[in-house]
Amino acid sequence: MNNLFYDGFNSKLIETAFFDGIFEIPILKAPLEIVLPTVAVPFSKRNVISNPANEMLVFYEHDPHFRDFVSIPQNYIDELKNVQIISTPDCSLYRDMPLWEQLANIGVSRSVGYYLQEQGKYVIPNVRWGDERTYNRQLFDFAPAFAGIPKNSIVSIGTYGCSRTQEDKYYLEAGLDAMLSELTPKVVIVYGLYNPKIFG
Repeated sequence: MNNLFYDGFNSKLIETAFFDGIFEIPILKAPLEIVLPTVAVPFSKRNVISNPANEMLVFYEHDPHFRDFVSIPQNYIDELKNVQIISTPDCSLYRDMPLWEQLANIGVSRSVGYYLQEQGKYVIPNVRWGDERTYNRQLFDFAPAFAGIPKNSIVSIGTYGCSRTQEDKYYLEAGLDAMLSELTPKVVIVYGLYNPKIFG
């Protein structure tokens, strides 16, 4: 499987960042206040945003739709100058990916999120986990999927494609439980199917 994002180090994105854990995942800043967007708009449909102060730009779609943005987000800043609320990119974390690739996509997402914060955007961290090694402390003294994300704040998750099989549902619920315990968010925005059996 080719990694769509880990094709070069865009060091300018994180040149003033602080880092979390042994993998030095960029740390996102906690917002001063919690802002709830009125609607979420996928990146590929960003031209339909009509209220850029209140609509959230998200990346819950196939990775190729936003690969160029993630690779060089600097090229899109002028186009997105009026968009105020943006989630961090939802770079795929498939459970059959090697661990290094899952970790790389977590790092890429945080790096872009940090850069967007530095550009004055209100960034809502997207939380994505892969296999259990990313959301528990099985291998490390921290959970990589949650590294760099502020606690007691606001996060967003996408559920599209995460409930097709019983195994998918297991990992969705297990990762969600771990995230709620680790980050204790005040608000969780759910993009996609909201299964009451999982979300209670």
